[in-house]
Amino acid sequence: MKRYNIGWMLALLVTVLSSCSDYLDINTNPNQATSVQPLLVLPAAITGTASVTSQYNSYGSHFGGYMANAGGFSGFGNLFNYQLIPDNYNALWVSAYDNLNDYKYVIDQTEGDDTQAYANAAANIMVAYNFQKLVDAFGDVPYTEALQNNANLTPKYDDAATIYQDLVTKLDAAIALIDAAEFPTALNSSSDPMFKGDMTQWKKFANTVKLRILIRISGVPALSSFVTTKFAALDKTLGFITDDAIVNPGYVKDKPNPLWNTWGYQSTGTLANSSRLPTEFAYGFYGGQKLTDEWRGAVTFVNFDTGTPVNQLGNEVDAPTIVTNYSSWYTGEYSSSSSISNALGILKGPSQGQVLMLLAEAQFLQAEARLKGFITGDYAASFDAGIAASFTYLYKDVTNVVAAGKNVAADVVAYKAENDDKYLVNIKLATTPAQRLEAIITQKWIAVNMINSEEGYNEFRRTGYPVTQPNGDGYHNIASLLSTSTRADKLPSRILYPTSEQSYNAGNYRVINPFTDLIFWDPN
Repeated sequence: MKRYNIGWMLALLVTVLSSCSDYLDINTNPNQATSVQPLLVLPAAITGTASVTSQYNSYGSHFGGYMANAGGFSGFGNLFNYQLIPDNYNALWVSAYDNLNDYKYVIDQTEGDDTQAYANAAANIMVAYNFQKLVDAFGDVPYTEALQNNANLTPKYDDAATIYQDLVTKLDAAIALIDAAEFPTALNSSSDPMFKGDMTQWKKFANTVKLRILIRISGVPALSSFVTTKFAALDKTLGFITDDAIVNPGYVKDKPNPLWNTWGYQSTGTLANSSRLPTEFAYGFYGGQKLTDEWRGAVTFVNFDTGTPVNQLGNEVDAPTIVTNYSSWYTGEYSSSSSISNALGILKGPSQGQVLMLLAEAQFLQAEARLKGFITGDYAASFDAGIAASFTYLYKDVTNVVAAGKNVAADVVAYKAENDDKYLVNIKLATTPAQRLEAIITQKWIAVNMINSEEGYNEFRRTGYPVTQPNGDGYHNIASLLSTSTRADKLPSRILYPTSEQSYNAGNYRVINPFTDLIFWDPN
């Protein structure tokens, strides 16, 4: 596995306290100086995680049923049939481990130093966050021998289930470290571009990541005792995140939010991508084919009121094209390349924050935990709170404030009334535990649409929701028309280990079947 030295960051970071935008760019240069203060590395690492999170969203959007091909483009190749090759997600692997190396540097430099306890705890929380995402995408990955630079260039692959359990231990330790610190140096908006130094929010975030880990393995028989024990020990008094966990180090047009830069517009005003459309499967949860949601639909899809171009992945016969000069997920105004208005919804503008975890996801995690009896409380109330949180995020503008004229409570009531006979919206209509879980996961899948799409893909693989009909039309079949997958759902089960591992860690590299080799929590 490729290794990078943290020293390249010095020149990038020396001016970070005077200008928050100076640490938006993460570029590897192992020839620069090798000593830098951990409180300068930490914000760059968190900003790096925001960038990697956008890469996960792109991977999840393709395989999780959110994104299809537009007409007039060729070269989609193995995306159509899911015949993956190791090259496909090499950048994701390399970027994820580069980012983890940054956190390792912070941890090494602050370990045992009470004055740096907050930085150490935050870095450990982010290590857990990032390793969970790596496991969910790749399965067994280098963990105990990883991040050692030249000390170990060929780290072994650790068992994914064992990594998951250790991540819970790491999160527990990070929370305890924050609580035990006696004379800690406070984090602030310069050193912490996510929570601005609010350590209670860091603890809640850690608790929520832990909740996600435990929920994801709650159906794994071999880990049932671990799950039960850890849920019993979960700090219910601390609770979970109470707002979206968003990173914003000072994104601007010339150094934009990574999601905007990938699926919206480049800094020059040029459309970032014109070859992708929303899937019919995703659109069907807004347009009436499965559910009716004109409220979120209007701020999610371009021209929702008059007809958003949509497609099924793999369909090249009369496939529609994008609306000229518009990303399919941008609902603002385009006047010229130099005049692009801010908007609501998914693509708000270049200065929007990058979501690491939505409050909506946290509420749906709590709903499932309550449904299954892992924590006390009303699962239906958490479910309704998840829907409201999804509306709230989409109604926020680039400043992370709900736009004037938007009434979340009233629109949620209208949404429920419009779908008054559907348990996917009104969970109290569900008559079985399976229907209740379907409602929770389906609404989570909707909430993370093109924001944290990888979580929708993860939960689909874990639960089989939202329901798909492999022989149905595009509004009901989540998979590509040209899928060669042997799974019942016709999707890939995972992505492959990258070419960088073939080159640098050949002794541990594994050949993977993308249809039959499962992530350990996938029951299919």
